[in-house]
Amino acid sequence: MSTHVKTTDQPLSAEAALEFCSAPGHGAADLFIGRVRDLNQGREVEGVSYDLHSVLCERVFAEICAEAREEWGEPLHIWLEHRHGRLGVGEASVIAAVSSPHRDESFRACRYLIEQMKHRAPIWKQEHYVDGDSEWVQGHALCQHG
Repeated sequence: MSTHVKTTDQPLSAEAALEFCSAPGHGAADLFIGRVRDLNQGREVEGVSYDLHSVLCERVFAEICAEAREEWGEPLHIWLEHRHGRLGVGEASVIAAVSSPHRDESFRACRYLIEQMKHRAPIWKQEHYVDGDSEWVQGHALCQHG
């Protein structure tokens, strides 16, 4: 099976994810990069700290990947990696990539990885604001902001 799951304190690489998810019979590759943004719910953000339980995260990531493979097929190549530590605005916090013979499976599986990770993985996010304040925030799948 071609599955890569990892947590790291090092910068994430979209190129490594796409390389891992390449296969001669795969006509589709989908890549999602989650980045730290500079504004959240009206507050200016200067950075984010992620804390996580590495062993449990990787176990949950592997379960999610196995579920995606069961739903969309064995040929999938799957990459799911999350960063921890302090990240600045614009830095990648998570990368999910999936390749498959056809695009539908790739799109749907990649979306599944991110949504399930947001709900299930033991990852905690602390935002650091320009005004010097900081706050632990809850992760959400499909955040609804007004």
